[in-house]
Formats: sequence, structure tokens, C-alpha cells
Amino acid sequence: MPKIEVNEEVFYTLAGCRWNSKEEFEEALVCAKAELDEDSDKSLPPHERVLKIELNDTNRPDLWGTAGCARQLRIYRSEGTQIPKYGFFSRQGDIKKAGRKVKVEASVKQVRPYITGFIARGKTITDPMLRDIIQTQEKLAWNYGRKRRSMSMGIYRFTKVKWPIVYKGVDPDSVSFIPLAAENLPLEPMTLREILKKHPKGKEFAFIQEHEPIHPILTDSEGAILSYPPIINSNDLGAVQVGDSEVFVELTGTDLHLLTLATSIVACDMADNGFTVEPVEFEYEFDTPFGRSLVTPYYFQEPVFCSLSRIERFLGEKLNGDECVTALAKMGVIAEKANAAEKGKAADNTPSPGVLAYPPEYRNDFLHAADVAEDVMIGRSLGSFKPLRPADSTVGRLLPITFFSRQVKELLIGLGYQEMIYNYLGSRKDLVENMRTDGKKIIRIFNPMTENYEYVRDSVIASLMASESISGRSAYPHKIFEVGKVAWLDDSENNRSKTRQFAGFLHAGTDANFNTAAAELQALFYYLSREYEVQESSDERFIPGRAAAIICKGKTIGVFGELHPETLENWGVTVPCTAGEIDLDELLV
Repeated sequence: MPKIEVNEEVFYTLAGCRWNSKEEFEEALVCAKAELDEDSDKSLPPHERVLKIELNDTNRPDLWGTAGCARQLRIYRSEGTQIPKYGFFSRQGDIKKAGRKVKVEASVKQVRPYITGFIARGKTITDPMLRDIIQTQEKLAWNYGRKRRSMSMGIYRFTKVKWPIVYKGVDPDSVSFIPLAAENLPLEPMTLREILKKHPKGKEFAFIQEHEPIHPILTDSEGAILSYPPIINSNDLGAVQVGDSEVFVELTGTDLHLLTLATSIVACDMADNGFTVEPVEFEYEFDTPFGRSLVTPYYFQEPVFCSLSRIERFLGEKLNGDECVTALAKMGVIAEKANAAEKGKAADNTPSPGVLAYPPEYRNDFLHAADVAEDVMIGRSLGSFKPLRPADSTVGRLLPITFFSRQVKELLIGLGYQEMIYNYLGSRKDLVENMRTDGKKIIRIFNPMTENYEYVRDSVIASLMASESISGRSAYPHKIFEVGKVAWLDDSENNRSKTRQFAGFLHAGTDANFNTAAAELQALFYYLSREYEVQESSDERFIPGRAAAIICKGKTIGVFGELHPETLENWGVTVPCTAGEIDLDELLV
């Protein structure tokens, strides 16, 4: 879970309160689903004391900074009377006038297409403030932006930038600039490709760009380079320092909704810190989900309705509309009593009473009515609910598939494989395009929070390839596996989908070939005391003639073989790989 370090003095100032004891402070953090990881060192001067806070949920990135976490505590403590109002947001039908513009050329469309941002001025940046800005930048980019792959953030000295700014793609060998200073590196111009090979940040994040023919850069109107996103800022325009009072903040990435939300979070944080936030217009040469012209910060969230009957079912107590509205206000959510119907009309053919919640500008975690009920629960306080004894007595036990999965794991570890654990959701690019499949049976999430978690995986191999794609600098061979769930569309099932327990394995290295994979598969089935047959497979993920379907009791339960060169190229993998997966539910029968 995300952990943040906050300056004690700054945090208490923004929260509007200094708690009398550690116990009181820990109780206050509950409304932010957080806990105190480490108290400050009281021997230090007040302005040097640091609190370490752990967030127990990942769906609230607005809490990953000093201002955001303090805001939640301030609103909750004020009983919802101090919900901030931000007047700099553009909304559908109400676009703010922007005095500055960024031109986005079509050359970045295929590599890193989107950019958002804003201008903040009017407050001198202090050392604690700069540290917090950098922390928020890294937390968002690392946790929410998949290690900068989907989102990264840059901050620049506004007074040095000549507008309009241009975001474009270039040949990585044709452009050079002086990147931010690094230890043991002289301050001298480097090409983009040299940065990836020599600069510490370039080496760390080279996996994002190194295989692309075109790399993105930001320049001002006179051609001065601001940065090479998502790798490194320039040592001139991109070197924000203590004492600066005017900055340009930009975010680039592959998911415009994610970028827009992250922009809103950072803008609200800086506004809470006393900055005046000014919108920026982004003029695209290609179509985006918000059109060719976008002014950010931009509010794109939709209101979410939750009926009172659902809230009662979720929370176990009957609440009226006024109680729900009051509880939501303590969480910073403006809501109103409303009548709406879930799936048409309620059971008695009358509109269903409930509440309509309008997410704050810095939140986009209201994906379902259950999320509204959760905020009602936290806003009312967990201690206000009466404890109830369970009505049923049950005895827990492990399922047969769990025991069988453990046996398979032990055998794969014995064969030299290392276990991995992955998220079951992913992007279309990772699960379909990179794997060379048609995606006809893949399950799409109706209301995804981001395109990175838009689809349910239908194969374990894609997850394994995601790990291999960033492991090129580790000594070979690489042998990894996972035992986990996959799902796909199936009209033969009542709910039109099928969920199964799969074992997937991958071997990367010069010794990875069909024969070694077949030998290890034979060993696995021998120790599982299972009979099987193989027959040639036409699976497009594998090389024709070097892939086989696994047949058990007349049913196809898996596949293995040598991965196709195009599959490897899509993932940026440069060594031969064998992979396979087995349906353990079918094998157990």
C-alpha cells in the first residue's frame, strides 16, 4: 500500500488542527482509510519533524500527498462545512479561457499521445513544499501510472518558458540537451538515446521508450527543450528550485482520463497550498476522447445514484436521505436527495428514493452505487453502527482446487520456476494486441477507472510476458510461473462467461525451446499422476509447428510451445521464450 512522508508542521496547518495525542491522530486518519506508520521525532525542531502515513487503499490517489490527506481530515473534522471550491475547472459546456497553449503534434500519437497540465503561481516554493510536490509526482507516476509507463509528471520554471509549448515526436539520435544533474555525470548535452544508456533515470525507465522509433519531447516556441518525457527534465527549464513562485506542471501518458484526473489532483493540492491555478489549452492534431481541443484542469466525472434500499442492504441499517447527504458531506462529496429507478422501476412500480452523489474534482473512484454506500459508512463513522452477531454458523475449509493448485506450485518450483502474482485486469494492448489474438472472447469492464484495467485477462501468459518485458537486464535464464484465475466469454454458460484456475509458465533464455518445454511438461504430469497427449496447435501466439495443444481425457486443457517472434517483439523481449498454460479445473476432474 502507498506510504507518504509529510512535514508535520505543514500537514497540521493544512488540516487546520493539531491533535493532542498520537491516539487521537490515528483515530482521525480512519476517514482517509489510513494509519500512522511512524510518528515524528519530537527531539527535532517542529519544522523538521516528519510523519509517515500508510494508506490502506489504492483507489484514492488524491490522498497520496500532504495536501490531499490533510484536506480529507479537515473536511471530515468540519462536519462537511469546509468543502473547498475550485473555480479553475473547465466542465462540459463551461470551458475556462486559457491564456497559454500547448500544441500536440500527430507524431506522438503512436508512442505517448496525451498531455495535460496547468500553471501555478503566486506562492513561493519552500523546501518542504518542493519535497511534497516531488513525492506526489513519484507516487502518482509509480503506483497510478505503472512506473511512468501510463503516466508521468514534469514541473518547469514558468518564467523561462517561451510559449506556446510544442509536444512532438523525434528521432532519438537527432536531438540532444543537458538533462537534470546526476552524480558522476558531467553537465553536457546528451542525445535521447545516450540518456537511456548513461543517465541513472534513463537506465531506470529505458524499458518504456528504448524500442520505439520515435521518442517524445517538450520544447518551447524557440526550440529550447523542457523535457524528454517520461524520462528526465532538462537542467535549465526543468530544474525547479526552492524560491520559485511560478511553475508549469504537465503530465504525459497513454490514458487521457487517468491524466486528467491526476492533473486535477495536483492542481487541487497546489491550490490548497496557496497557489493560483491557471488553465492551459492543449491543441491536438488528432482526435482524443475529449476532442481536439482540451482545457485542463477539466472535470469529467459523472454523478452516481444510490438508492436508500441499497444503502440499507450494504450497511445493515436503515438511513434516510438527510443522514446520507450529511455523511457524504463529511467525506467531501456534495450530494442531494433524489428519486431514480434502478433498472427501470422499483418492485412496487414507484421511483426508488436515494441520493445522487457528485464526486469532487480530485476523485474518480465512484464506479458503482457501492462506492457511495462506502463513503456514507465512513462519513457516519464505523463506530456508529451497532454490532450484530452472525445469524449462521459455518465451518471454513479449503476447496479441492486449492489443494491441487498448491501441489502444482510445489512441482513448478521444483522444476526451477519462480512464482509470480499478478492483477487479473489489464489493458487491451497487453492482453490482445501484444499477444497477437483477436480478442473476441475477452471480457471488457463496463466502467473502467483506467484503460490499464479495462479487460479481464483470458490467459496467464500475457501477465508473465509483462514481467519478462522489463527483465532484460537480469541474468538468464528466466523461469517464472503463476497459478491464478482467468476468464473469457462463453455462450454455453448461464452468465455468458467462464472463470477457471490456470497454471501458466514461461522460460526465457538461449536454451528455451520446444523440447525443453515438452520435457518439463512431461515431468509435471508424471508427478501429478495424470495421463496426457499432445497434438499440433495453430495458436497464433506461438511459432507454427512449434506449439502443441495438451489433451487430457479427450479435452483440450492447455497449450505450450515457442512464442512467436512478433509476440516477443511486441513486448520488447530479445531472447527466445517458451510458454504454456494448463486449465487446472479440467485437469482436476
